[in-house]
Amino acid sequence: MFNAIAAKAHHYVLLADGKVPDPNRNAPGQLTAKVDTVLGILAWAGTAAGVAGVLITGAMMAISMRRGEGSEHMGRLGMVLGGCVLVATAGPVVTFVFA
Repeated sequence: MFNAIAAKAHHYVLLADGKVPDPNRNAPGQLTAKVDTVLGILAWAGTAAGVAGVLITGAMMAISMRRGEGSEHMGRLGMVLGGCVLVATAGPVVTFVFA
């Protein structure tokens, strides 16, 4: 099914003039510097939030074990670690797709 959709998309893209579009990506230097700064701050904040999430989840697990309570912290830890992986791979994934 995917091959049929890809073949139709390829047909319609090449139907226009026989060439695949390749847009020019020249953003102003001042804009790219500001965007890079904002993205760097967001990446730092995401990493800090991930570390804090792992530490908080670990502390909650330790407190629950000490009290002898059963808990669902492993699911929470999985969510935190999944978020960490998402934050860590966001830049490379976007670079791979759009570069």
